[in-house]
Amino acid sequence: MKIVGLTGGIGSGKSTVSRLLEIMEIPVYEADTESKKLVDTSPRIREQLSAKFGLRLYRAGKLDKAMLASLIFENKENLQFANSVIHPAVFEDFRHWTAQHNTVSFAVIESAILFDSGFNKSVDITVNVSAPMEVRIRRVEQRDHVSRESVQARINSQLSETERNRLSDYIIFNDDTHALLPQVENLVTFLLSMRKF
Repeated sequence: MKIVGLTGGIGSGKSTVSRLLEIMEIPVYEADTESKKLVDTSPRIREQLSAKFGLRLYRAGKLDKAMLASLIFENKENLQFANSVIHPAVFEDFRHWTAQHNTVSFAVIESAILFDSGFNKSVDITVNVSAPMEVRIRRVEQRDHVSRESVQARINSQLSETERNRLSDYIIFNDDTHALLPQVENLVTFLLSMRKF
């Protein structure tokens, strides 16, 4: 089985690409979604985060995400600690997930922080969904009903578009100019050609 790492900044449309891949019967593991579940359900994550940040971090069995965000926002040490707890648990969960999908030729891990987390080191090919800054800002403003400034702050906290494109093996342009479906079909054709190697 080949593993595809799919990434893209906020508002790039990587989730849309994921849905298209699923329609084409390629299984997709959404790391961002699964990590949100794991922080609530994994006893190991709860113990480690609570030991560092206090028992009040969990309320009624659920992680207080706003509290954690305030603790790690602009605090590199706290952010690194939280990542050192959460990322290995997500990767272990992903390994269990791939074991359940071992009959397929390809599986995809979708992650906004594919490169930041180091997950890219465990995939066979990296794909970035790329979109211009203004397009991304407009999409997130409309989707999340948030201010331009808050979207810009979130974009600035992520790897730059230039850097993601440079690090990726394959780029899909979701810029409202290039048709998305043919690009995803071309990606699948490219992935199928990889089976020969």
